[in-house]
Amino acid sequence: MIKASALTEEFGSLVFNDKVMRDRLPKDIYKAVHKTIEKGSHLELDVANCVAAVMKEWAVENGATHFTHWFQPMTGLTAEKHDSFISPMDDGTVIMEFSGKELVKGEPDASSFPSGGLRATFEARGYTAWDPSSPAFIKDGSLYIPTAFCSYGGEALDKKTPLLRSMEALSNEGVKLLHLLGYEDVGRVNTTIGSEQEYFLIDKDDYKRRKDLLFTGRTLIGAPATKGQEMEDHYFGVIKPKVSEYMHDLDEELWKLGIPAKTKHNEVAPSQHELAPVFETANIAVDHNQLTMEVMKKVADRHNFACLLHEKPFEGINGSGKHNNWSVCTDTGLNLLDPGKKPAENIPFLVFLMAVIAAVDEYAPILRLSVASAGNDHRLGGNEAPPAIISIFVGDELAEVLKAVEEGADYQGQGKAQMSMGATVLPHFTKDNTDRNRTSPFAFTGNKFEFRMPGSSVSVANANIVLNTAVAEEVAKIYKKLEGVSKDALKDKVMEVLKETLAEHKRVLFNGNGYTDEWVEEAAKRGLPNLKSLPDAMPYWISDESIELFTKHGIFTKEEIHSRYEILLENYSKSVHIEALTMQEMVRKDLTEGIVAYEKDLTKEIIQKKSVLEGAGCVLETSVLKGLEEASGKMFEALEKLEKDTKTAEGKTETLDTAAYYQQTVLEDMDELRKYADAAEALIPDKYLSYPTYGQMLFSLR
Repeated sequence: MIKASALTEEFGSLVFNDKVMRDRLPKDIYKAVHKTIEKGSHLELDVANCVAAVMKEWAVENGATHFTHWFQPMTGLTAEKHDSFISPMDDGTVIMEFSGKELVKGEPDASSFPSGGLRATFEARGYTAWDPSSPAFIKDGSLYIPTAFCSYGGEALDKKTPLLRSMEALSNEGVKLLHLLGYEDVGRVNTTIGSEQEYFLIDKDDYKRRKDLLFTGRTLIGAPATKGQEMEDHYFGVIKPKVSEYMHDLDEELWKLGIPAKTKHNEVAPSQHELAPVFETANIAVDHNQLTMEVMKKVADRHNFACLLHEKPFEGINGSGKHNNWSVCTDTGLNLLDPGKKPAENIPFLVFLMAVIAAVDEYAPILRLSVASAGNDHRLGGNEAPPAIISIFVGDELAEVLKAVEEGADYQGQGKAQMSMGATVLPHFTKDNTDRNRTSPFAFTGNKFEFRMPGSSVSVANANIVLNTAVAEEVAKIYKKLEGVSKDALKDKVMEVLKETLAEHKRVLFNGNGYTDEWVEEAAKRGLPNLKSLPDAMPYWISDESIELFTKHGIFTKEEIHSRYEILLENYSKSVHIEALTMQEMVRKDLTEGIVAYEKDLTKEIIQKKSVLEGAGCVLETSVLKGLEEASGKMFEALEKLEKDTKTAEGKTETLDTAAYYQQTVLEDMDELRKYADAAEALIPDKYLSYPTYGQMLFSLR
């Protein structure tokens, strides 16, 4: 265990970070690398050779024998191929070598990764390119080098490349606008992210006995436990000793890798928890979140736990999300989403706030799509998650500021209020300028926006690619309207543009309860889209508006957009298909075995009791047996329908049609089958089941 006194030394000890580079690299080489990171300039091969030599020395000193280009293909996971540092010599010995060429470029086989038709299967060559803005690190005896991944033709096959492009697009447009507004010292605009990560921990032995968890990540059958989350006693509750040990171990592993894990607590559902990091630059934050999920699973295994990252691993209780806290800052230290003490007079804040409002309204369908998946579609709209309708919560104070902008009136703000809790011994403190609205998909939380829709298992790269690009487009529109205006008339013109923009996009603002039926009706009247599933949202991805947005800012080519369309639809259909087959197997084999065994014993008991008690009614046993027969009969009918419709789905060829069929028919069949399977399971004693029940999984940790 890391002692508190040693924490500052241990943090980032396995990371080739700026401090290591500054201490080890020659000054001119360090400056060249730093220029590449800060300005995006090209890195020469002689500089790369020097960096590689120093990086190899440092890695070997820290126990590394191999290196790998670590990248994020369209599988949703990370990928890596490891090579050793050894280089054979003529005398039969080896030396440890690592060149600049090996640092900056790798060549994994690209044929087996999803490409969505960008390349034929037999075309195998692909490239990984070093991303110097994300530090290399050591894990499991290998030096991990964060890289982008592209095809032989240069098409992006990963999530990092378009994310970097989107960050650059927002920076370019943001700098232009800020210079026009008089902030000429700004050289770059950075997006920063803090990704809260929710997860479940269950006993590893229980996990291994559940085919559904092993194959799909979520339970496909399972009667609810007699106690769920209704007592609300788990949220922020005392952390159980075994879980606390896991959390301590996890923190230490993450800290060594330079991941600023900050907050940990119990979440609402039993066995559910959360980890939240400190804000980082978007690219690094995405890398760190991918790494966090990997380390979570590895550390859980050491503690005899299974870490579940699926968005809805258990029916009837809260699922898990990954709240994407997003902000925009300049390289001069200005947070462009901080309203300050006088928000109505803070022009940069008002301009970027309005750009965000316009972006979320204008591009809501593709923002919704950025968080859509087979898993997350089960979560969105539940009591723990925002609805599928995208709206923005700004809070009372900002609502008044925006009202003043709309009316062209002076804002008569009262300033931040003091909080008094009625007991003199308790301190007074300043209230935040907004409450929190947990039902809002996109909520302003003081100096940032919290996008609450991303699911717990997916990369947050997609959401931030769309968000960065959409905001860049709206910033560009505002710049165009202000370009050429004289300095004397600029402030009045800014307020005029803000007023016009707000009038056009204010329909997306909603400070109320997003869970109510009334809001669904109101949103429909406002014309806000309600896209409940990935197939519903997919057509928007290849719409003319979407293609124009992404190609204009250089985020995707038209071909890359269409490839992602195919990949997302195929992944969705494959996920549901695996779930359907797994459910059929569990019902036909595991649950049926338990039903038959219990019915057999019940029948024996009834016959024995009637013979001993001379025809006694055996009311209880007969009632249970009758209930089992009724449930299992309907279960078998539902099972046959699911099997038939799954085979129909297998025969479909058009990707959108296939995904829609899985969503509208196969998932509906699965819900119907589950209803009767769970009813049957609820009548069977645990000892007759070959798999652990909800009660056992959710309440067995101590």
